[in-house]
Amino acid sequence: MANQARYKTIKREIIISAGFNQTRVAILEDGKLVEFLVDHDQDQRMVGDIYKGVVRRVLPGMQAAFVDIGLPKHGFLHVSDVGNELFDMDFESGAVEEEKAAGGRRSRKLQSIQDQLKEGQELIVQVIKEPIGTKGPRVTTEVSLPGRLLVYAPFESRIGISRKIDDQAVRNKIKDILRAIVTNREGIIVRTAAEDTTAEEFNREYVSLKNLWRKVRRQASQSPAPSLIYQEMKLISGLLRDVFNDRVDALVVDSKEEYRIIREYLRIIAPKLTGRLQFYKDSEPVFTRYNLDEEIRRVFNRKVWLKKGGYIVLEQTEALVSIDVNTGRYTGEKDQEETILRTNLEAAREIARQVRLRDLGGIIVCDFIDMESRENQQKVLDEFRRYLKFDRAKTKAFDISQLGLVEMSRQRVRSSLYHSLTVPCPACEGRGRIFTPEVVSGELELALRKIGAAKKEKTLLLKVHPSVALHLMEEESPLLQELEEKTGISLQLRDDPMMRQDTFAIYSLPSRKQLEIK
Repeated sequence: MANQARYKTIKREIIISAGFNQTRVAILEDGKLVEFLVDHDQDQRMVGDIYKGVVRRVLPGMQAAFVDIGLPKHGFLHVSDVGNELFDMDFESGAVEEEKAAGGRRSRKLQSIQDQLKEGQELIVQVIKEPIGTKGPRVTTEVSLPGRLLVYAPFESRIGISRKIDDQAVRNKIKDILRAIVTNREGIIVRTAAEDTTAEEFNREYVSLKNLWRKVRRQASQSPAPSLIYQEMKLISGLLRDVFNDRVDALVVDSKEEYRIIREYLRIIAPKLTGRLQFYKDSEPVFTRYNLDEEIRRVFNRKVWLKKGGYIVLEQTEALVSIDVNTGRYTGEKDQEETILRTNLEAAREIARQVRLRDLGGIIVCDFIDMESRENQQKVLDEFRRYLKFDRAKTKAFDISQLGLVEMSRQRVRSSLYHSLTVPCPACEGRGRIFTPEVVSGELELALRKIGAAKKEKTLLLKVHPSVALHLMEEESPLLQELEEKTGISLQLRDDPMMRQDTFAIYSLPSRKQLEIK
C-alpha cells in the first residue's frame, strides 16, 4: 500500500514532439526522463496486430511452428503460446492476479505441438513480440484486445485484476461489478487505470471490445490466408489508451494537428482528462524546453554517472545485458560499508530507470559492489525491486547469487533503443575497438612476405590510414627497406584518410591491380 501511495504522488508528464517524418515521445516522472519512444513514418509496429496465417512448418524438436502471416519472415509460434496461455502475456504493465470466471479455466497442461498443429492449417494469431535481428515476430493463438480499462480475451474464462490495484476493498468491488457484466465464457483483465471506474464505464468498454472482436472474426472469415485482419493502434493512440490516465498530470504536444486529434479522442473516450492536454506554442522546441535533448543523447553512453560520484557501466551483448556498479569519485563520510551501501542504493534506482529508458530486454545481470552485511544486501535488493515496479514492462529480479550478482529478466517486446536507433560502426564493426598501428603493420608485413614469395611483382603501392603511415615512417622505418631487400619488390607508401585505421590495401604497379585488402 505504501508503494501504491508513492506511485500516485509522482508527478508524471508526457511530452510529444511531432515532426515531418517522425514522432518523439518522452515520459517524465518527477522531471526525470524514464521512457523515450520514437515512431518513424516508415516504421512498422506490429505488436498487437492480428493475422490470419498458415502453418508452414511444425518442428517437434523445438515444440514450435512457423506461421506464414504474409511478411518476409514467418511468425514463430511456441507450444506455450498455443491454446490457453494468456497468463504468460503482460497486458497491463505487470503481472495480474487471477479470479476464475463462472465457466472456470481449461487445463494448463500443454499438448505437444504436433498434436495441435498441422502444416497447411489456417489459424488466427496475434503478434506479441516484434521481429528482432534475424528473428521473425513471435505470435500467439491467444488473441486479446486491449482497451483503456479492460483487456478482452475471447478464448479465456477468467477475470484478472492488475496487482497494482492493491486496495482489497477496491478489488472486491471490481470483481462484483464484472461478475454481473461478464456472463459468457470469456476472459477479462482489469488494468490499473480502472481503479476508480464505475459499473457503467466498465460495461461500456466491455461491450465495445466485444463488438470489436465480432468485427475481427468477420474479417477473418472473409479474408484469405495469409493476411492482416486487425491492426493495433499506432504510437500516440496507443499511449493515450495505455498510459494517459488520471495519474498523468499533463500531456504536452507541439503539433496543432495532433493536438486536435487527441482532444477529439479524449472528448469521446475520457472527457475528464481533456483539461490535462496542453498545446505547446513556443518557438523553442518542446524537447529543448524540457532539457531532454542532452538526456536522450546520453541514453547511448556506456557509462552513467550517479549524483554522489559513483557510476554504472552498461554493456549489451547477444546473450544478455551486464551492468557494473562502481564507487567512482564517491568516498563517503563514514566507513567503507556505509559508502558502498549508499552507492549501491543510488545505483539500484538508476539501473531501474535505465532499463526502462533504454528499453532493455531479456536477461540482465547487475554486479553491485560487494557488501559484507547480509542486511545491507537485502536493502539494495528491496530498493531495486521497489523501483522496478514502476516499469510498464514485466520484470523479475532474483535473489543475490553466491557471486554477489543480481539477475533479472525484463519483457522483451521490441529492440532496445541501442539496436533500433543505431547501426554498427563501420570502422570497428560493432566491437567498439580497433587494432593499433603496430598490429596493422605486422599484418601488412605478413601480406608482403606472402606476395614476395610468389616472385611475380616488381613494384607495389601500399595504401594505409595516415596514423599507420606515420607509425611506419617514425617507429618502424627500417621495416619497409628490409622487406624491399628480402622480396626484391619496390614499395611505395601512400596515406589515405578515407581508409579505416585498421585496414590496408596493396596494388600492383603499373597496372594498379588490387592484390590484397584487409
